[in-house]
Amino acid sequence: MAIDKKQVEEIVQAVGGKENIEAATHCVTRLRFALYDESKVDAESLDQNDLVKGQFSSQGQFQVVIGPGLVDKVYDEMIQITGGDRSSKDDVKAVAGKKQNPIQRAIKTLSDIFIPILPAIITAGLLLGINNILTGPGIFFDGKSLVDVYPAWKDLASIINTIASTAFTFLPALIGWAAVKRFGGSPLLGIVLGLILVHPDLLSAYGYADAVNNGTVPTWNLFGWEIEKIGYQGQVLPVLVSAYLLAKMEIFLNRRVHDSIKLLVVAPVTLLVTGFLAFTIIGPVTFGIANAITSGLIYVYDSYAALGGLIYGGLYALLVITGMHHTFLAVDVQLIGSQGGTFLWPMLALSNIAQGSAALAMMLVLREKKMRGLAATSSVSAFLGVTEPAIFGVNIRYRYPFIFGMIGSAIGGVLLTMNNVQATSIGVGGIPGFLSIFPNKWGVFFIGMAIVLVVPFVLTVIFGRAKLRKEDRSESDGPAAESKAMTSNSASGVASSTTASNPDADTHKRSRSEAQVGDEPVNTLEVMAPLTGKAVSLEQVPDPAFAEKQMGEGVAIEPSGNVVVAPFDAQVAHVIKSKHAVILEHASGLQVLIHVGINTVSLKGEGFNMHVEAGERVKAGQKLLEFDRKVIEDAGYPLITPIIIPDGQDMVDRVEVTTGDVTSNQNGVLKVHLKG
Repeated sequence: MAIDKKQVEEIVQAVGGKENIEAATHCVTRLRFALYDESKVDAESLDQNDLVKGQFSSQGQFQVVIGPGLVDKVYDEMIQITGGDRSSKDDVKAVAGKKQNPIQRAIKTLSDIFIPILPAIITAGLLLGINNILTGPGIFFDGKSLVDVYPAWKDLASIINTIASTAFTFLPALIGWAAVKRFGGSPLLGIVLGLILVHPDLLSAYGYADAVNNGTVPTWNLFGWEIEKIGYQGQVLPVLVSAYLLAKMEIFLNRRVHDSIKLLVVAPVTLLVTGFLAFTIIGPVTFGIANAITSGLIYVYDSYAALGGLIYGGLYALLVITGMHHTFLAVDVQLIGSQGGTFLWPMLALSNIAQGSAALAMMLVLREKKMRGLAATSSVSAFLGVTEPAIFGVNIRYRYPFIFGMIGSAIGGVLLTMNNVQATSIGVGGIPGFLSIFPNKWGVFFIGMAIVLVVPFVLTVIFGRAKLRKEDRSESDGPAAESKAMTSNSASGVASSTTASNPDADTHKRSRSEAQVGDEPVNTLEVMAPLTGKAVSLEQVPDPAFAEKQMGEGVAIEPSGNVVVAPFDAQVAHVIKSKHAVILEHASGLQVLIHVGINTVSLKGEGFNMHVEAGERVKAGQKLLEFDRKVIEDAGYPLITPIIIPDGQDMVDRVEVTTGDVTSNQNGVLKVHLKG
């Protein structure tokens, strides 16, 4: 497809001109800019550009979604227009990182540390929720638990509790692994460091208060220097600071110790020095700081419960937008470790539901079919604890549903804090979040859940419909307004949406001839699953470019295996250099993008093994590429794999999506109806 140079020039001007571009690169789907001043971006101009499928800013990068196959041509043309140098993804990421202030960099660091270990913590939280159901008194029987009435279940509950509590018991090891890796050291040493801090020979941090009261705190005597012999179970700060020191010391020694003796010097010296400092200086100091922070939060919670619930419950969704919500994972973990429960997590769960309810209400407000579908699917995702599709895809776009969601969650937050509702663990947010709540507070939590379901939904529907009626009256004031409305509708694709929602409307306008593919005429192409796993809607992909269908219709697969195969007989149109994505072209001319993981371009091909080359012909079921799940997961990137029918292909009439469990080359996931 030829590129209109004028449209590329308009993209350059829309991002503030070439003088506003500090660095620019591209991946398989989008242009990535590090801009001097993002306030100069003309978002409206970008929206009107036919090459642009979407735009958003993330972690200091301004991203313009173009689509697969086309983005590299747009990038080449842009480089010629601007005369700039080609940059790598790391170059742009480094430049973007410098633009972040110290607070933003600190937040990103905490996110990078806690996101990789989040699955283990959430799993532990869910299992502890099951244990709560079995052992909580008053849930099924008056004043008694299920295991009290049926003792045969007691040992089962005990096993579940042991499995569930392991992640929290050895939390410093998990944090040590993730933190040392983030700071550039050896993850294995991070694990060992974390285990050192919870060694069985140490007094458990959970028993420290009682030992102080009883005067039985054990100590080490180092030539007259008394050091408390305590562990750091449930603590975050001691292992974070120690991990930073360990990583920097390991890097320092690796640069200066000769290769022949590195094995004998680097790891032993690093662990010995870091461990010693952790017990003598870092641990006691950070333990005191952590306890002071915890005491401060508890004081606010005890003294101004309603105000705390109003602020945190109402503003949590804003924290999600800034990324600061990951910071509070550390606070939740600290509260659970030191106090046995957290009053923050229940408000998070209600905030998830509130944003989902507001997004669901937009189904009754919006007229455009595609956006109604996005509102429905993203609301379900929010009800299950993942709010990004609802917030970024729907609520922020229209603003008022986002605000009403915050109002609902603020009211719910006040209710929870006034009634001392706490969670025993960090589990899944949204509706399943009740599993993490102390069972004796389920009643209050369910009332809060009803509030955040009803309030945002009702307010959004009432305000949204009133807004639509006002716009309709405005548009009917005269011919000029009507002309403007028609132009607006055309630009936003409303007219094409109406046709798509009623495919029979233009049946008589289209030729009934079929696309000829070899000797077999076809007008419908079934795209088989290229991976084994679970097919889900695009809205569940944690990336707005895919979730908002900015590149086109499609489906995503949460893989259970690690092999990608051809979903039909095809020619390999394009192989991405970083080997994480491939574009196939059917004999009809239809192109399909298979993109393994999210942001996996940053791995630069590590963990991927491509078995085909551009121009090669492949048969359905033939192996295209393999990927190392551990490498991707250890890097903190989601494995979910979008399969996209890129926009702009004239032969596509409509696309049907099938979800559920799939086996590669055995189940269809997409049915593409081709025009005559």
